[in-house]
Amino acid sequence: RYYYYVWRDFFVLKTICVKTNNKEISEYLLKELEYFELQSIQVSSYKFKVYTNIIIHYKGKNVELFLNKISTLLAYLVIDFYEPSIIQNLINTNYFYFSTEEKKDIFNLCLTNIDFKTSLSIINIISEAFYEYFSCNKYVILDGFVNFKLKNYIKELDTVVDMCVNKFIIDREYNEFVSLLKAYIQTTPSNIDAVHLIYKNQNSILLNNSKTVIQYNDKLINSKYLSDISFSSNDYALNSLLTLLPKKLYIHLIDVEDDFISTLKKIFDDRVYICTECDLCALYKMQTSKYNLNRLKN
Repeated sequence: RYYYYVWRDFFVLKTICVKTNNKEISEYLLKELEYFELQSIQVSSYKFKVYTNIIIHYKGKNVELFLNKISTLLAYLVIDFYEPSIIQNLINTNYFYFSTEEKKDIFNLCLTNIDFKTSLSIINIISEAFYEYFSCNKYVILDGFVNFKLKNYIKELDTVVDMCVNKFIIDREYNEFVSLLKAYIQTTPSNIDAVHLIYKNQNSILLNNSKTVIQYNDKLINSKYLSDISFSSNDYALNSLLTLLPKKLYIHLIDVEDDFISTLKKIFDDRVYICTECDLCALYKMQTSKYNLNRLKN
């Protein structure tokens, strides 16, 4: 009896079995287990009529660590092999009214918008579910587990899909808006040869060829060209440009290019000339430097 207790204190035997009928999954799991970062495990695989059984024996003292590592491994497996089809099913079920091409765009958007932080959160949700399950069970059928035991994970993916659908709709409306304005510009005569747009601190100043400031007037506030998509204070600059329709638009970038400048480039296309080093640029950069210097002194 004494020797039995000594033997028991040195190691315990924990066995779990993973069942799958997917050849790629079984090969992936067996390959990953070859490099498993834990000693005292033995892996065997048996193919039966329906499932391939991958049996993992652990003979060591830290069962909690073993289950944690196995659960994390299976979490990554679920993401690699099941996540794309789950996302596709969520799109087809909840957003069936989109066209096939639109659903494909939404699907790609979902894959690119699951960032590192989201992935870590998802991995934790899946691994915790596996850990809790293995605490009371010796085997798992992967397909059934994913479909019936990972509701929190699927709920998390549903949130991602919903966010991406909203982004898709906004992007589509934005592209339609840009195309509409671009067509308007191409079919309407210009009212001025050139306009200079000074852009700094996300604000615009418009100058004519004589370098005189073009004032925004009250009529522009209710202009038919005001967009439904907000570009903050630059809406009025866009309105003025759409009223003037310059043959050439010189954009003097005092800061960095942002969404508003990118939008102007799309709308005015080959009429846009980006400048960062002319006399005007130097003048406004100097003003910015003096302003910043005074702020530091005060």
